[in-house]
Amino acid sequence: MSPPGPSTNRNRALWRVPVAASRYKKRREKGGQHDSADFKGGSCHVVMDANKGKGDQGIQSSEGQGPDSFHNMESLLPKAVKRRVHALKRLQVQCANIEAKFYEEVHELERKYAVLYQPLYDKRRDVITGTVEPTDEECEWQSDREEEEEDDLAEQLKKKAAVEDKKEDPTPEEDPKGIPEFWLTIFKGVDMLSNMLEEHDEPILKHLKDIQVKYSEPGQPMSFTLEFHFESNPFFNSTVLTKVYRMKSEPESSEPFSFEGPEIIDCEGCPIDWQKGKDVTVKTIKKKQKHKGRGTVRTVTKQVPNDSFFNFFNPIKVAPDGELDEDSELTLATDFEIGHFFRERIVPRAVLYFTGEGLEDDDSFDDEEEMEEGDEEEQDDEDDDEDEGEVDTKKAEAQPAECKQQ
Repeated sequence: MSPPGPSTNRNRALWRVPVAASRYKKRREKGGQHDSADFKGGSCHVVMDANKGKGDQGIQSSEGQGPDSFHNMESLLPKAVKRRVHALKRLQVQCANIEAKFYEEVHELERKYAVLYQPLYDKRRDVITGTVEPTDEECEWQSDREEEEEDDLAEQLKKKAAVEDKKEDPTPEEDPKGIPEFWLTIFKGVDMLSNMLEEHDEPILKHLKDIQVKYSEPGQPMSFTLEFHFESNPFFNSTVLTKVYRMKSEPESSEPFSFEGPEIIDCEGCPIDWQKGKDVTVKTIKKKQKHKGRGTVRTVTKQVPNDSFFNFFNPIKVAPDGELDEDSELTLATDFEIGHFFRERIVPRAVLYFTGEGLEDDDSFDDEEEMEEGDEEEQDDEDDDEDEGEVDTKKAEAQPAECKQQ
């Protein structure tokens, strides 16, 4: 069970757990603060018309109206009704507090079942690294049985070709160990991860053995940790790189109605013990400097930041006041999104992202979201056409009247 989808508030350094940054980026691209995906469906509210009797009510659509409109609507309510609305709001806050407890228990369930998943993930790691060779029975897959007859002929041809190859080349073909470049293949195949990947990162990620998710212990603040396990390599001495994501599941006192589930509120990486000259997160540049008085020229070397996946372990720090500029806010929101994607998709379904089947599922989900947004935009266009049609009709009706006057 996963928490519901998040929203991004540009005035706070808090992003709800799943895909927050994608909508934030869409808003930035469109040049606005909100998009239609954030406000699905319309709603209606009761508006008391002061010119009508106290018992008269009108229903007015609230779609497309901002918070100020709702505030103004509430100010129009009779005092007795407003008092009852305030009572309902207090009940709503209590509901939000119960919902927060629900998500805390969900987190405990995730932690409990993570213990049951781990032996399977450990065996997956052993197969990937070649530590364990699975049995024939463990390698059986339903598609193998369906294609058994077709494979028989292909197998015979392969054996025949292998015999001929051996005659020509006495050197036997070397069987690769485990599943080479398993995690690197996933990184290169998933857009969200390949965007972080640089060419100089690839030789390092070939040494990645496993990625694990660890949940906070009972009684500890809600969090999860991503652990990247590496085999011995010539790039750094560290064998495990970690990234901790801290969360909270409680309504804010200032905005209790904005609560929609756990929020990632901060993250922390780890230092990397790089071998000398192997740090891919920095690059050395040479710059010539001319002395103003003497006119002599000297060459100065300087280290500057370099694009790399391994900058993932050195994230932006959230200031105590939570204030960030827009670029930093977007970077951090994307970081939170990536962390959640590792936890919810990559780690549990790694083999499907290796084969590409997981990508197809994600593409289907994206297509559904795009269709929903497209339908909303199409509906807006139809509404605009209707409005234009009404204007044209009025013009057509007005035209004969002008002719009569002439």
